[in-house]
Amino acid sequence: MTTYKMIVLDLDDTLLRDDYSISPRTKEALMRAQEAGVKVVLASGRPTFAMLPIAKELELAKYGSFILSFNGAKITNCQTGEELFSSTLSVETIHEMFALSRREGIEILSYVGDDIVTQARNNKYIQIESELTGMRAVEVDSFTDYVQQPVVKGLMIADPEILAIVEKKLQAELAGRLNVMRSKPFYLEVTEVGVDKGASLDHLIKPLGITKDEVIAIGDSYNDLTMIHFAGLGVAMGNAPDDIKAVSQYVTDTNMNDGVAKVVEKFIFDGAVEVRG
Repeated sequence: MTTYKMIVLDLDDTLLRDDYSISPRTKEALMRAQEAGVKVVLASGRPTFAMLPIAKELELAKYGSFILSFNGAKITNCQTGEELFSSTLSVETIHEMFALSRREGIEILSYVGDDIVTQARNNKYIQIESELTGMRAVEVDSFTDYVQQPVVKGLMIADPEILAIVEKKLQAELAGRLNVMRSKPFYLEVTEVGVDKGASLDHLIKPLGITKDEVIAIGDSYNDLTMIHFAGLGVAMGNAPDDIKAVSQYVTDTNMNDGVAKVVEKFIFDGAVEVRG
C-alpha cells in the first residue's frame, strides 16, 4: 500500500470549478489531507500573483506548502515567499517568439512586473487571461520595444483549431530549444527547454525527501501531462481530453463534480487501490 505524501493540483478545470471557485467538498478534503501531513501543491500556467489567493484560501503557508507557477518556471515557498527555482526566457528569445507569432498570424503576450503585455487590441483571449489572473492587460504599440528584460514565459493565443496546427509546427521547429505546449485550447505556452510541471515537481520533492511514488498529480490539459507521467499516481480529470485520460493511471470525476475531492478521499483516506500501470 502506497502512502501518498503530496498531491499536486492544476487549477483551471481541475481544482477550480467553472466559476473559478473551490467546491466545499474539495476544500474540506484538501484541508483534511493537510491536517494529516499531506502537502498540497498548486501547479499552473498562471503567474504566481494569480495563484496566491487560492493558496491563501487553502492555507498553504500554514502547512508549509508550495506553488509551481508559470507552468513550472517558478517554485515558491508559500510560508516564506522565497523563490526556490526560477527560469526565464532571454530578451532575444521572447523577441523571436514575437516574430514567430507574427509569422503564424497569431497574437502573443508576456508578463512584465504585475502586468500582462501584448500588442493585441481588444482580443477576447487577452481579456480571459486578465480575468483569470487578476492582472492588468497593457496594450503596447511595440511588444519588442516594451519587453526589454527576461520574462518567465510567452503565451501565444488564437482560436483552438488554429493553435493546434501552430503547436505541432513550433514543437518541431523549436525542439531541443524551447518547451511548447497548450495549457488551454486557446493558449500555447512557451518556456525554456526542460521547464515544465513534471521537471519542476522533480526539483521540489528531492530536498523534501519525498519520492515520486508518494506523489499524486491531477490535471486536465496537455501542460499537465509531464506531471501526470512523473507522479506515482497520475490522474486525469473527467473533463480532460480522451488522449490525456488514455495515458493516465486513473480517471476521476469532472471539475464540476468534485473530481479532486474524490481522489483525495479514495487514495489518501481510503488507502491505495489498484490502478492502471
